[in-house]
Amino acid sequence: MIYFLVYLLVEVIISSAIVNIIGGLLTFTEIILSIAFGVTILKNLSFSLSEQINVARNKNILPEELLKSNTSKIVGSILLIIPGFFTDILGIILQFSLFAIVLTKIFKLKTKNMKEYNSMYSQTCKTYKNINSKGDEDVIDIEIIDSNKHIKH
Repeated sequence: MIYFLVYLLVEVIISSAIVNIIGGLLTFTEIILSIAFGVTILKNLSFSLSEQINVARNKNILPEELLKSNTSKIVGSILLIIPGFFTDILGIILQFSLFAIVLTKIFKLKTKNMKEYNSMYSQTCKTYKNINSKGDEDVIDIEIIDSNKHIKH
C-alpha cells in the first residue's frame, strides 16, 4: 500500500509540473499517443513472441531466457498504456534493451543445471543437480512427468 501511495505522489508531482509547462491540450495529446504506442508495441510483441517461442522450441532454448528478453518490453508497453507522465517515462526506459540488461544483472535469476531425457514408459524426466557452496553434488532432485494420454489396463 505504501508503494502505491509513493507512486501516486510522484505521479501527481511530475504530471502537475509538466502540465504547467506544456498545457492541457498537449497533455491530452500525449496521453492518447502514449496509449496508441503502448497498444501498438504490445500487438507487435505478441506476434514476435509467438515466433520466438517457435524458434526456442526448435533450438531447445530455456524458457527463462525467453522470459528475460521480453519481460521489460511487456511491462514497458503496459506502463505506456497507463495514463501519466511518470509511467510513460518508465515505459519508454523499459523499451530499451540496455536498461533490461542492467535490471537482469541486478535481479539475476539463477538457472538450475537441468538434464532432460525420455524413459521407456513415455515419461519425460528432468533432473536438477543442486551444488552447494563447496561444489559438492550431494542432492539430485528428479521430476517425472507422465506424457501418456490414455489409461493403461
